[in-house]
This record gives sequence, structure tokens and C-alpha cells, in this order.
Amino acid sequence: MPQPPRPYVLSLAGFDPSGGAGLLADGKTFEQLGAYGFGVCTALTVQTDVAFERVNWVPLADIQDQARPLLTRFRVEWAKIGLVENLLELPKLLQWLRAQNPALGVVWDPVLKASAGYDFHAGPPPELVADICTGLALITPNQPEMRRLWPAAPTAPEAAVAVSRFCPVLLKGGHADGAEAVDVLYQNGRVVAEFSAPRLAHGEKHGSGCVLSAAIVAGLARGESLVDACRAGKAYTARVLASNETLLGYHFQN
Repeated sequence: MPQPPRPYVLSLAGFDPSGGAGLLADGKTFEQLGAYGFGVCTALTVQTDVAFERVNWVPLADIQDQARPLLTRFRVEWAKIGLVENLLELPKLLQWLRAQNPALGVVWDPVLKASAGYDFHAGPPPELVADICTGLALITPNQPEMRRLWPAAPTAPEAAVAVSRFCPVLLKGGHADGAEAVDVLYQNGRVVAEFSAPRLAHGEKHGSGCVLSAAIVAGLARGESLVDACRAGKAYTARVLASNETLLGYHFQN
């Protein structure tokens, strides 16, 4: 029996051969959450879930060439951006994407350091962060990434408050302490919602941030509000974290 049409979503991210992060993780998440996912490769990594060897970057022109026919043929209203080579080039990519579809909603998962142990980006200057974030639907940093994005603030929550004046910020709580992992959504300089899940003894997973941001994009594409999409994304990611005791999570259909 035919299924109803799925919304089209686009991931612009790196290719992780282990399948835990990047394009493969995003595609798994989109499929399980009722969206049809397209993928544009921004980087080819040589890595596993525990070791990172090197990365080959995809030039901006090639990223655009991959995305152009998809955005021309299909109605894509939501996109996620993950790993990119140069944050200075990110405003150019965003400007180009909006030229293809001015209504395109974009979620940025600021991948600054690989969980397998590799620094991609140092802290960008505040004016660049403001330029990138203005007009975004959401950014999804963990606590170290939040501090790196806005080092003038003494704590990650205070950094999230500052950046949320440019766009909504979902500050992930996986790097904090406590029995509950609490993600906090900030908007316009204040907390608007909190989402918690039990902290698991073996809950660390390679690429969990990719899964969360992709799950949120799928929810937004299905018409959920930002708060509801973040809540559902948190719940889906918690299931992946609890799926097994390795660093590579299993995906489940709701």
C-alpha cells in the first residue's frame, strides 16, 4: 500500500565511513522519522568511531553543484548543515542556499571537533558567529562548542543566551554532570524549554549530535513547532544512545 508523500530534507555534511556521524547518520535518522533525505558531501573523512586519521575537503563550488539539481527538482524546505571546511565560507553557502529558496529553513550543527579526536575549527570571531547565525532556524552546539563559539561568556549557558539573540540555540547537556542529561532551548536571550533524559552508563555514541540535529530537521519538515521538534529529537536520540553498549548506535522506526 503506497505511503503518503514524505517531506524532502537536505543534509550538507561530511561522509563518515563508520556510519555513526555525518551523511550516513543523517540519512538513517531522516528515514526513520518520516522524511526523505538528500545528501550533499562537504568532506570525506578517514576515520572509525574511535580514531580520526584525516579529512579531504569538498570545495564550495562542488558543494553547490551537488545541491543545485536537488533544489531545482524537489521542494526542499528544510536543510541541516554539519561539518564544513571553512567557517568564513559558511555565510557564502547560506546566502547561496537562500538564493535557491528564500523560504529554506536551516539548522546548523556546529561540528568544531570530531568525537574521535580531531579539531576542525578554532573559535571564530564574534562578528562571524553573528553573521552565520542571523536567520538560522536553530543551532545545536554541545557545551564545549558553545564556549568556543562565544568565548567572551564565562559559561556555556551564558554564551547560549548571547548567541540566542541572533537565532535559537539548543544547548546540549551531554557534557554536563548529573543523573539527567538536560538540553536547553534558548531564544531571544531567554530559556524557552528544557528537555531531559536519563544519563546512561554506556550512552556515549559517536555522532549523537548529528542524529539529534537531523531528527529536529525531520520534525520541522513534518510541520512540528521548534519546541516539539526539539523534544521529539531528544527522545529519538535517547533511544539511539540506549540501543547498545558500543559507540555506534542503532536506529529504530517510531
